[in-house]
Amino acid sequence: MSTVVQPCARCGARWAVQSTPMHWCPRCRGVLLSPAPIDAPAERRNYRWVARRPDQRTRRSSVAGRPQSRETPRYTQIPRWGLLDPPPRPAAAPPRPLTRLTKWASVLPIATAALFALAAVAELLRYLLLLRNRTRLIHPAVLVCSDVFVAAAALLALLLALLTAVAVIGWLIDTRRLAFQEAGRADPRSVRALVLGCVIPVVNLLWPGVFLTEIVAERADPRALRAIRIWWAAWVFGGLVAVAALLWRTADSLQVKADGVLFTAFTDLVAAAVALFTLAMMRAVEERDVLGRSRTARRWLIAVDPAVPVIEPVHPGGRAQRAAVEPVGDTEPVRDTAAVRDTDEDNGAVDREHEEVLTK
Repeated sequence: MSTVVQPCARCGARWAVQSTPMHWCPRCRGVLLSPAPIDAPAERRNYRWVARRPDQRTRRSSVAGRPQSRETPRYTQIPRWGLLDPPPRPAAAPPRPLTRLTKWASVLPIATAALFALAAVAELLRYLLLLRNRTRLIHPAVLVCSDVFVAAAALLALLLALLTAVAVIGWLIDTRRLAFQEAGRADPRSVRALVLGCVIPVVNLLWPGVFLTEIVAERADPRALRAIRIWWAAWVFGGLVAVAALLWRTADSLQVKADGVLFTAFTDLVAAAVALFTLAMMRAVEERDVLGRSRTARRWLIAVDPAVPVIEPVHPGGRAQRAAVEPVGDTEPVRDTAAVRDTDEDNGAVDREHEEVLTK
């Protein structure tokens, strides 16, 4: 059998050279390469194998009109053809309109509380000016500054309160979706129902608490439910105080209007407290503490006192002590009578104690 073969450039078959080299492959009619030993190394061959992509012919026909680059092809990284099979990535959830504002849901309540506190300070300064005006005239510039301060603080606080409400509604939608998804169910309430229940006046005093209670209904930890109930009570109280402040402004008496300034300051403080309660409630639902830190599990252990023996352990008798004082030679041992008597008494006590132990 001949050891010289001709590989086919098309199908890769090797044909033994008998007498005269062939030009065409008998199997696929492809071009046969030059004869070479069957185990010839690469440096002894007058041909080399070139790896081409499966769609090489179609790619060549599509780029036939483009100028060919003469630069040496190179890889910017190690090729990973067939060596990397990453798992399919989950489809990204479609972005919602409130996604960007929801990210600020934990910051906006603090800013809202600060602005309402500033509005309360402005109302208190206005009341002090009214008290001053009972006996002395107030400069018009001071009155203008007070009006601007009160109006600007109240307007900014209201605008920021609206943004906070929208952010908290978005947080409520996302939190309900994640909670029901972990339970293996879909949220039974639609986004429209959640938004309308939180936006419509008078109705929004009831339904937000219901929506929040449904999130923590199956939790074993009662702290989140307690925080929701406290916030719910503060929310209803804040709504009633706001309605009372609006009705107070319809009074005609000067004294009632002056008292309305104080009541407006009180309303602003209540609104600031409601904003802080909202932040605390959100962190409780997210299983975090008031400062926003994740809660760590606390494990209680039973404290056990060290074991105290009820019966004194038995000590070795006095024989070892007597053997230690006896001399080794023929000399008559000299013993102290009192020491021997004490030792005998100790041995008797130990023996009696040993007997009591055995009896027990």
